[in-house]
Amino acid sequence: QVQVVESGGGLVQPGGSLRLSCAASGSNFNIITMGWHRQAPGKQRELVAAITGGGTTNYADSVKGRFTISRDNAKNTVHLQMNSLKPEDTAVYYCLIQYIIGGTYWGQGTQVTVSS
Repeated sequence: QVQVVESGGGLVQPGGSLRLSCAASGSNFNIITMGWHRQAPGKQRELVAAITGGGTTNYADSVKGRFTISRDNAKNTVHLQMNSLKPEDTAVYYCLIQYIIGGTYWGQGTQVTVSS
């Protein structure tokens, strides 16, 4: 059974930093894409950043230059380093894992709140 577990959310002041981590387990198949989405109250879930197994990254325009996604293929983990955080970054952040065989899985979400 596939498990996707996130960690690292919390409360931070504007301009601060947080690092989110996500670990996937329970499948022997390769992971194609790992990524982070977020959903703010009253808004649709949106892509924040994604990374392929080869290291190709994709970022939402709103986070380019501030967020960095990275992954460890050997450990099936993905991280999101978030710098220069803004109040509009406040949301529940969800980890997404896409396997080459077996489908796509979401984590349970971790709250990020940017407030003074």
